[in-house]
Amino acid sequence: MTTILTAGDLFVRPTHFADAVRAAVADPSALKFTELTSSWPLEPFGPVENVEEASGAVDELIAALQGVEVAVTQMAPFSARVFEACPDLRFIGVCRGGPVNVDIDAATEAGVLVSNAPGRNAQAAAEFAVGLMLAALRHVPPADAELRAGTWRGDYYTWENAGRELGGETVGLVGLGSISRITARILQAFGAVVIAHDPYAEPEPGVELVDLDELLVRSGVVSLHARLTPETHHLINSERLHRMRPGALLVNTARGGLLDHRPLPDLLASGHLGGLALDVYDVEPPPEDWPLLSAPNVVLSPHLAGATRQTAERATEIIAEEVARFLGDAECRHTVNPGARAKARR
Repeated sequence: MTTILTAGDLFVRPTHFADAVRAAVADPSALKFTELTSSWPLEPFGPVENVEEASGAVDELIAALQGVEVAVTQMAPFSARVFEACPDLRFIGVCRGGPVNVDIDAATEAGVLVSNAPGRNAQAAAEFAVGLMLAALRHVPPADAELRAGTWRGDYYTWENAGRELGGETVGLVGLGSISRITARILQAFGAVVIAHDPYAEPEPGVELVDLDELLVRSGVVSLHARLTPETHHLINSERLHRMRPGALLVNTARGGLLDHRPLPDLLASGHLGGLALDVYDVEPPPEDWPLLSAPNVVLSPHLAGATRQTAERATEIIAEEVARFLGDAECRHTVNPGARAKARR
């Protein structure tokens, strides 16, 4: 009998994990499930001990992991202390693209394999990025708020205030991973000209790869899709923001740390930056006195790009297949630390 901890939250629930694993394995009767639920997303994720973007208490997780060989989660904090205290653990499935809530070095040293779920929210995030572009380009949020307040903004039909179309516009994608590639295909269907910057990417049909400075100069819309690493932290800084085409729209649905937020209020007020659409922030949630909350031409959403039911279902299905492969002694497809297998405790 293999004991599996389903460490879920209020988006990917423990029952989602358990149902997906039962459907994926050859003999569900050989499994025993226990569960733990964190309060994310009603409480924001954050750093927990030495891991990032995690939710829950380490001591509570350690208690739940006693006698557990397999754990599946989205946000549980698998810090270094967890691996020291849980000698039975052999496998962790993390249903997100980057398992930053797991100390991968500690897992590898302990012989615990870790798999992730790349692409689980790619469709949702791509659709949302394009939705933010449309909302910002066509003044949808302010027009809605003003109409509800009793103001009919007929001046949005004047030449000076009229919106812009995606068709015929040049859209620059910073990063060309799974989300960005879907975004590019959606934009091409609108008739946009799509260019991208990613020094590690393979070509995508219909997308011209360019250097970052060229992308900023040419694009009427710039959308961020890169991973946040030490190399990409504040990739779009003050100097690069000033290189953007005057009046361009900047969209960020990736990670807040890609963007230096400090110059943005002045760039919006001057009109150099024509609009800003954000789903992610350097601090989440942003403080009540954050200048961008009252800045002009800004569309904001609370980190919703991946928030679809299909994302949750897809994520658990990917991880359930990884669990099935692990339990069947097959090679997992999405292991992030294959070196752990040599040390795995059997």
